[in-house]
Amino acid sequence: MPLSPLPMSGSCRCGKVVFRVTGAPICTAACHCRGCQKMAASAYSLTMMVPLDGFEVTRGEPVIGGMKAPELQHNFCPDCMTWLFTRLAGAPFVNVRPTMLDDATWFRPFIETWTSTRLPFAETGAVRSFGEFPAMEEIEGVLKDYAQWAASGGSG
Repeated sequence: MPLSPLPMSGSCRCGKVVFRVTGAPICTAACHCRGCQKMAASAYSLTMMVPLDGFEVTRGEPVIGGMKAPELQHNFCPDCMTWLFTRLAGAPFVNVRPTMLDDATWFRPFIETWTSTRLPFAETGAVRSFGEFPAMEEIEGVLKDYAQWAASGGSG
């Protein structure tokens, strides 16, 4: 199956907040940090980084939850409290939770971050792994590698 079939639609668990993705992800990831483990109530969180102009909420009004910091806004459904997406101050993308998509069968994490706090059983199948978050000087190369990987259909 090709990566990121566009457009994509998604919603929270109760369906009161609905969103649409029209921009191809610039990277996909699994994060093993303790914050994501706690917010996702799981071994890791999954994310796809979508350009700001390729994402929109089409129904409902998400609320800010999680850390509630100005630089890191975790958006949730106000009714079912599903974690939908995260906006990072100044970032040209939004981190969308791919498991909220109507069809997430195409999703595969390209990178995994914070493997230093990975639970021993948690395997993601990610192509590249980082003990913490990639250093700023590595980001450009990671995004370039992801674009090539995605163009090949996620093989290799």
